[in-house]
Amino acid sequence: MAALSPDDKSTLVMVYTENFLARAEVVTKQGVRVSTWLRTQGVPEYLHLFKPAVLHFGASGIKTLTFAEMYLPVHTIIAFHMAPPAADPMDYAANEPNRIMVPLTALPGPFQFKGHLRISSIGSLSTSIELAHSAWLSLYDVDVSNHSMPQMQPIHVPMVLINPNQVSLAIEG
Repeated sequence: MAALSPDDKSTLVMVYTENFLARAEVVTKQGVRVSTWLRTQGVPEYLHLFKPAVLHFGASGIKTLTFAEMYLPVHTIIAFHMAPPAADPMDYAANEPNRIMVPLTALPGPFQFKGHLRISSIGSLSTSIELAHSAWLSLYDVDVSNHSMPQMQPIHVPMVLINPNQVSLAIEG
């Protein structure tokens, strides 16, 4: 990675696709909120990852790969968050009326995300996700795990962006 310009910053992130997890650095402008970056107009077609450590999930098992750089098509990303302990402020006002947090489980690829989705208190989860038509949804207070990797301790993150068109959502009962 080249030296950063004064208006750039490097942030460690975790990026999930259908068959791998990458922990890598991304470079953005200082003013960019990395936790919501994928929702902005300024997101590139390819996410330029620096020093990615990749866990690849394939038919022959899990392989670890490392690279100097990687270019990942944004449309293949299922979930994205800042690597703990880093976090941005939440992307909502806690005192916003008529909103509730619904506990749910999201299943991006081989991972399980147990967290909360903020929806209207007037409607239902079904109505909220049908009407959202958003390329990215925010999940809050999320525990990330992978049952095929029992040695992986759950990762707790305050906020995760998920692509609702590539993730199944489940309510436990």
